[in-house]
Amino acid sequence: MPEVVLTGAAGRIEGRYSPGKKDTAPIALILHGHPKAMGQMNNPVPVQLFHLFMKRGFATLRFNFRGVGRSQGEFDSGVGELADAATALDWLQTNNPTASQCWVAGFDFGAWIGMQLLMRRPETDGFISVSPPTNMYDFSFLAPCPASGLILHGSNDTVVPPVEVERVVSKLRTQKGIVIDYDLVEGASHFWAENLPDVEQRVGDYLDKRIAARPI
Repeated sequence: MPEVVLTGAAGRIEGRYSPGKKDTAPIALILHGHPKAMGQMNNPVPVQLFHLFMKRGFATLRFNFRGVGRSQGEFDSGVGELADAATALDWLQTNNPTASQCWVAGFDFGAWIGMQLLMRRPETDGFISVSPPTNMYDFSFLAPCPASGLILHGSNDTVVPPVEVERVVSKLRTQKGIVIDYDLVEGASHFWAENLPDVEQRVGDYLDKRIAARPI
């Protein structure tokens, strides 16, 4: 799996990239959890998301936000991290100019950054948000949400109570033309330690459904 180095506003951005299986392969950007809570691109959930897209032929990139691993810079409370994500998506698009679709997937803090990114990038076709921290960050910017997607959460999440996520889901579902799938996994915690197979199955099934409706 090729290691790549991108140049961001804070300096070097460390990433891992898997090219698509054909020139028109869709692209997917994977965003990791909170940098101040040991979040990094090699955590289990981001790696799982990466492989789910990669196995389906997507050109897929995951990377470390500024100040994480070998990425330069310091934690910037989301502002700089959103700039890092935009830089990474620019890189993906430049290297895949004929991509048929564009997807953004994030876990925890990365889900918040990913949702902000898709608000700024109308070319985004779909998103995956795993354990979005809706009780810690303001998600009201999703008005309207520009793309359909999946929100995956655990019923035993003590970091972000499911009721907080359901509040955001209910708001998003009032929009016409946008379909928000909400999947609550019984017994799963915030970090999915015992439930990674559920992430694989639920996200995989959702991607397969979307690809069947719009082949890549």
